[in-house]
Amino acid sequence: MDIVNLIISLVSGAVGGNIAGALSSNKSLGPIVNTVAGLIGGGAGDFILKALGVLASTHATAAAGVEPSFDLTSLLATIGASGVSGGLLTGAITLIKDALQKK
Repeated sequence: MDIVNLIISLVSGAVGGNIAGALSSNKSLGPIVNTVAGLIGGGAGDFILKALGVLASTHATAAAGVEPSFDLTSLLATIGASGVSGGLLTGAITLIKDALQKK
């Protein structure tokens, strides 16, 4: 994984985590924890999906003698998958926190 893919995944995950926190504002973990959970979820989700072959890398590719091209579809898929993964992990942590507080 190159650095551009990692940055895209982490930023998208952080945004997804904060969106999930904003949607459930009464159960939000706070902006810092939402961001950290989103970062972890976005990075992990992107890594797992790429390892399984569901997502392709978003790096520029070039054949011999051909100008490099950038795959916008892969970029958008990475942004979406990382954002959803970050939101899902934030939501899961929120549910676990609520379940532990009810005991």
